[in-house]
Amino acid sequence: MPAAVILAAGAARRFDGEKLATVLSLDGREAPLIVHAVRPWLEVFERVTIVLRRQGAALRALLEAEYGPERLGFVICERADDGMGASLGAGVAANASANGWVIGLADMPCVPVSAIAAVDAAIAAGAALAAPYFNARRGHPIGFSRHYYDELTALSGDEGGRRILQRDQMQTQHIEITDRGILLDIDTPEDLERLTD
Repeated sequence: MPAAVILAAGAARRFDGEKLATVLSLDGREAPLIVHAVRPWLEVFERVTIVLRRQGAALRALLEAEYGPERLGFVICERADDGMGASLGAGVAANASANGWVIGLADMPCVPVSAIAAVDAAIAAGAALAAPYFNARRGHPIGFSRHYYDELTALSGDEGGRRILQRDQMQTQHIEITDRGILLDIDTPEDLERLTD
């Protein structure tokens, strides 16, 4: 089965303050951004790996207080400052025995369960790559098959898996999603304001 990995090791340089701990109201419930982001994943996967910076103890505490430690795994990315590629590689390496990986971002609190489940199912069924699309725009999460293990664990910089998806787009299973939550990430305070308006 594929493993679930959520990347939460970014520096949030464009956000004034601790982005992932910022409390917001979604669906009538107030909770930290990262708590909202993780919730739909636990409806699909028995266990989810969260990749954190070394300074991520407070985020780990928030998640364990909300969901308990049993279904969450935590990985510290020592090279988090190298960019998203390093975090992605750390999360994949921590789940080296999986037959694929479904990768999400901790600053995307509106990704629907349906998108996560569809990408998971595509990789489990043998797709090389899988991604959800809304109005022809690729969103998250992204699924990678076992074939990409060496390439993923060697990533560095801030590109993440984008280069792989661009190069191997003919091998990517496109999943049409009618929920634009697959595109909504929070990079700035203005993004957060637009989301909660």
